[in-house]
Parts: sequence; structure tokens; C-alpha cells
Amino acid sequence: MCWSATADLVAGGAITSVGAVSVAMAAGRPRDLPLAALPLLLGLHQIVEAAVWHDNGGTGSATVAWAVIALPLLPLWLPVAVLCAAPAHARRRLLVPLAAGAATSAALAHALATRTVTAEIRGHTVGYSLGLRQAGLVIVGYFLATIGSLLLSGDRGLVLLGVLVAVGAAVSFALWRQEYVSTWCACAAVCSVLLLLWARRRRLPLAGPADPVGP
Repeated sequence: MCWSATADLVAGGAITSVGAVSVAMAAGRPRDLPLAALPLLLGLHQIVEAAVWHDNGGTGSATVAWAVIALPLLPLWLPVAVLCAAPAHARRRLLVPLAAGAATSAALAHALATRTVTAEIRGHTVGYSLGLRQAGLVIVGYFLATIGSLLLSGDRGLVLLGVLVAVGAAVSFALWRQEYVSTWCACAAVCSVLLLLWARRRRLPLAGPADPVGP
């Protein structure tokens, strides 16, 4: 994230707290739990990056932990989570971002296992380098898995989240070309707090049969 270790730590703590509440709200709907837990994961991710700042970048355990979450985990977690929570009519089309996520996650896991990921403090940002081959193809697969699954979810709240994350990706790429991955992950973490509202809305049908809000 931009600015400092303190900014990452404060933002991560706040987003993790939102995630804990989101998970509590989704407790009665097991299929919603993986998606409701996303702010928890992304908040933890920002806290890990605070440790990267503390280590002044480099190739240590904090850098590796950050990369594991950002690279192979998220492009698989998100399409799986969206598929679990999606209405039945949307599940077939969500197999496309799921397949993209599985392939992208496998490629990134292999890259992490065979190459060294490096973090570099660049002013008020952190840049990460892994030396990916076919980086353009991997990026397309990552976007399809993450943003694509949200846009194809069939849920207006998740579509809105997908739009915001896509805008955040464009802005991050325009402003921080070399630190793009870090800044976009931070933007996605902030946007993920919308999942608290999503979990709350999904909980409303349990309040009584007259409630007009559907799952």
C-alpha cells in the first residue's frame, strides 16, 4: 500500500475488523462464508505488508507471505467464493472465471516455487518483482478470475464491487506502473468493505417471511 507501514497496519486492522463482522453476519449461510471472509483475508494481507515495510523490503518471509496471498491464493479464492454464493442461474457462466483462476493460480504458484520474489521500497510505495514469463497472459487470467467473477456473479452488490475494483486497477496502473500490484491490492482491500453491506443484505431474508429482499 502507499505511504508507510503504519498506514498498512491501521488500514489492515480496520479492514480485518470489518471482515470479522462480515463473517459473523454470514454465519447462518455457509455458502456465503468464503466471500464474506474476503475482507478478513485482504486486511491480513495489508498487515503482512506492514511487516514488509518493517523489513525494508527484500526477499524475507513477509515478502513471500504477501506474494502467496496476492498471487496464487486470491485468483483462486475469489472465483470459488463467488461461485459458492452465486444464484443457481449464474453458476454455469462462473465456471469460466473459475477455470481462469485455477490456471492462473497454478502458474503463479509454480513461479513462486521456482523464482525469488523481491520487494523494494520506492518512496511511499512498495514494488514487487517475480520475473514472470508470459506476464501479459497471466494478468489477463488474473483479471478474468477476480474482476470477471464479480461482474458475472448475478448479484448487484458484487457487480458494483467488481466495477469499483476494475476502476481501482485502472487508476493504480496509471499512477503506479511499477508498484501496480501493491497499490491495486490495497485498493481492493478498501473496496472489500462493501461485502459487509452485502452480507447484511443476504442476512435480511432470515428476519421473516414478509421481508421483500431476496438472497
